[in-house]
Amino acid sequence: MEWILAPWPWYVGGPMIALIMVLLLCVGKRFGMSSNLKTLCSICGAGKTTPFFRYDWKAERWNLLVAVGAVLGGFLAGHFLSDNQIPSLNPETVSQLHDAGLESAGATYAPAELFGSRITESPKYFLMLLIGGLLIGFGSRYADGCTSGHSISGISNLQLPSVIATIGFFIGGLIMVHLVFPLLF
Repeated sequence: MEWILAPWPWYVGGPMIALIMVLLLCVGKRFGMSSNLKTLCSICGAGKTTPFFRYDWKAERWNLLVAVGAVLGGFLAGHFLSDNQIPSLNPETVSQLHDAGLESAGATYAPAELFGSRITESPKYFLMLLIGGLLIGFGSRYADGCTSGHSISGISNLQLPSVIATIGFFIGGLIMVHLVFPLLF
């Protein structure tokens, strides 16, 4: 039972993702989390005002189950299948994060300074969350998909635009972590 509480290695999770992708390919479906937002907007009637949301959303409702399963699976794994959720970080990284004002780095799963409830009390952090969310939403729409859709589904379908988008995601992440993040904190 102890092995269930430990993080599962890549060679278990990777083949499970590959199996799901093979099954989706066999039934002609594409996976992506950002498409769920489009489906939800269509269900709520956004198609009445914007042509982008005018499509047969009922054909995509299966993907909503994937999103619900991801949330439910994360909750179950985090609350019932984990023993210690604090990641092992390099002491130098912890020191750098402490110097940047993230005192809970290395002591909690996610730094409370970034993910705690008090972040919405600070206008600076609230504005960063708002702008970040808008940029992610715009980027997902502009790239015609999100990281999961392009990096998992698109690449497994051998789509060149997905390879290019995934390279862009990684470059953007590196720029954020090494150039932008130090300026914000």
